[in-house]
Parts: sequence; structure tokens; C-alpha cells
Amino acid sequence: MKKSIKTFISVFAAVVLVACVFAACSGGKENPDKNQDGKTWTIAMDTVFKPFEYTDAEGNFVGIDVDIINAIAEDQGIKIKINSLGWDAAIAACKAGQADGMIAGASITDERKSSGWIFSDAYYTATQCAVVAADSTVASFDDLKGAQIAVKTGTQGEAYAQSLAEKYNFTLVNFEDSPTMYQAVTGGQCVACFEDTPIVAAEIKDGTYALKIVEGSENEGAGYGFAIFNADNQELIDTFNAGLKNIKENGKYDEILNKYLG
Repeated sequence: MKKSIKTFISVFAAVVLVACVFAACSGGKENPDKNQDGKTWTIAMDTVFKPFEYTDAEGNFVGIDVDIINAIAEDQGIKIKINSLGWDAAIAACKAGQADGMIAGASITDERKSSGWIFSDAYYTATQCAVVAADSTVASFDDLKGAQIAVKTGTQGEAYAQSLAEKYNFTLVNFEDSPTMYQAVTGGQCVACFEDTPIVAAEIKDGTYALKIVEGSENEGAGYGFAIFNADNQELIDTFNAGLKNIKENGKYDEILNKYLG
């Protein structure tokens, strides 16, 4: 009986010693690696929404959204896989559970929230503006009275133009993509177009189109948000928000914007 008690005490002491050594080696971390389960989050994106996501001359998928989500993943210690799918396909993939979240310059709106979008904090506030040919004499909305205005279907730019159409007697002409819309303006088919300011500013900066923004034409704008469509992925939203806060505080966020917008 004594031998059994001694044996038990010896074994118990050994277990305690090993536990203490393990705790010391672990450094007493109270917040273990967030990626300890090895999960890789699949992030869906648009294919071309410059400067937020696009393919550069070397064939690399780049842009503000790409750099922000990568910076947040690094800051938060998570693994991600980016799938460049296109706008509609990205939404469909998230809804079908083939992707965990989406970042693609999506404006945070009540309409989208009511239809099942769950947004992060805004990571960029995008205004919309009026854009004319580089040699145009248009200086204000008054100069556009009665004009044909190009808009891209289903966008915030279209909504902004619609809000002004009655007051300035605009005739709206719809297009399916930005390049065709821009060409309608540079070619003289339309006097102006309405577009997200950072999108057209990047095109003007790169010299792709001979356009200019009408000074003072911006609206108040709306925030772009990272989105999920499954409440079970709330952890991903929380992680995004925490990482976004950190990269704004450490200067990485401003570095990314300056890289693409100057």
C-alpha cells in the first residue's frame, strides 16, 4: 500500500513537472495563434475594378482590395485564398458556400443589408462624380442641363445621376461597363458620365482616357465594405475589422492607398 502511494505521488509529481515545463516553453500566451486550426478562408473578388482589383502588366492580380485583405491576413495571422471570379460570380460563390467572404468595392447600403449582406466596417469611402472629356468646357451641373449622360447600369454612379436627372433635365444612356461608358464621353456620344471617383481618377492618372472630373461634382459617397453572406462566418468579419484598425494605426493602410491613388 505504501509502495502504491509512493508510486502515485511520483507519477503525479512528474505530470505536474511536465505541465510546468510546457507552460514555461509556451511563454504563457493568453491569445493563441488565430490560425491554429489550419483553416484557410476563401475570399472572392471581382476581376477588373481598377484600382481595387485588376491584373497588372506582369500578369499579377493587384489592387487596393488585394493589398488590404493580404495586409489584414498578415496582421491577424490567418490564411486566405483569393479567387478572382467577377462581381456576380463572387456573390454567387459566397451565397453557395464556395467562398467565405467577398471584397470587391461593394458599397454598404441598407438595400444590400436587407437582402442578406453582412458588412464589415467601411474600409474606404467612395464618392461618385461627373466626368467629362479632357477638353470640355463644362464646369458645373448647370453646364450639363439637357445633356445626354452616360451611366453604368446598377451602380452608385447611376443612382447619383438619377437623383439629379429631373433637376437638370438629364437624358440617361445606360452602358454595361466602364470602358464603353468612357468611350461614349470621349467620342462625343454623351457629354458626361457618372462614376466612382477613385475608379475614374486611377484611369485619368494612368492616362488611359482623356477625361477629367468636374470640380465640385462629388456626392457624399458611401463606404466600401468586406462582406459575408453567412452569419456563421462572423468571426471573419470580426477579424477583418480588427486587422483594418491595426493597419490604419500602423500606417500600412495609407501606404496602400498612396501606392494606387497617389
